Amino acid sequence: MIRLDSEDFSLLKRLTQAYGPSGVEDEIRRQIIDVIHPYCDTLRQDKLGNIMAIRQGTGKKIMIAAHMDEIGIMITHIDENGFLRFTPVGGVHISELPHRRVQFKNGHIGVIGVEKLEKPSDLKLSKLYVDIGAKDHAEAEQILRIGDSAVFVGPFVHTGSRILSKALDNRIGCFIALQALKHVQTNHELSFVFTVQEEVGLRGAQTAAFALDPDVAIAVDVTLTGDTPKAHTMDVKLGNGVAIKVFDRSMITPPQIKHWMASTSEQHHISYQWEVLEFGGTDSGAIHLTKGGIPSGVLSIPTRYVHSPSEMIDSKDVESAINLLIALLEGPVEW
Repeated sequence: MIRLDSEDFSLLKRLTQAYGPSGVEDEIRRQIIDVIHPYCDTLRQDKLGNIMAIRQGTGKKIMIAAHMDEIGIMITHIDENGFLRFTPVGGVHISELPHRRVQFKNGHIGVIGVEKLEKPSDLKLSKLYVDIGAKDHAEAEQILRIGDSAVFVGPFVHTGSRILSKALDNRIGCFIALQALKHVQTNHELSFVFTVQEEVGLRGAQTAAFALDPDVAIAVDVTLTGDTPKAHTMDVKLGNGVAIKVFDRSMITPPQIKHWMASTSEQHHISYQWEVLEFGGTDSGAIHLTKGGIPSGVLSIPTRYVHSPSEMIDSKDVESAINLLIALLEGPVEW
């Protein structure tokens, strides 16, 4: 069984703090390539920007997908005083944006300000702006341009078994896939795909699945929890093990996939829980509709405060996910 150590947490910190909003995944892509190239037989980047790390084999063709991109914002206008207007990139919660810090690709930091509101219900995107400290339009244009993207600032904190950071959605999925790639021994043909633009429509997964045409696919991503005060009712909890997806808005997991995942967990004494997610979707939502249909499932990491700069996970759930993914890839795939 895989157990995480300080070197592993250092890697996870590096992944979460890398810049990589949807469509601008260059930096996080380089970080992942630096780690994976010794562990695969073939490594390539497709036209959309997905990384495909292939391990040759004679068994089933299995695709493992984890998206690299994170939510953010994109600049749409610079006013005469140097303040920036913006649009969300991905599932950004407008009500939570005032006074958050954002970081651009060039490293420049800004803060999201809000115009004076007559009442709290007046808060909407048009009332928000980014202040980068510029004195006027000309100075702002020397720093940034229209179309530049920023990500939210959220330091990596590891306390006990809990981890807080920005971009755990879905750098934790990338981390789990990396760990599996390092340790797995199997006769199956494995395609570890680190996808782009998941947060804006599962785009990278769709093109990658079409190119690879696997026999089965597993996405690794985060999911919500129901274990905080007065949270939306949901049985997933931090620390109770990896979650096996049953349903989300992008797919219903086939019975044979659920059985394969649950029986493998029980056989290897790996803690797991069932996930029924009433909102959102994952890369498997696009993968399972590709070509004539690809049987697909999802291993989910319980995560509090998803799409915030302070997402929280439990390292025990991460270990469960790594061990289950390895067990699935090393075992028989029969249905």
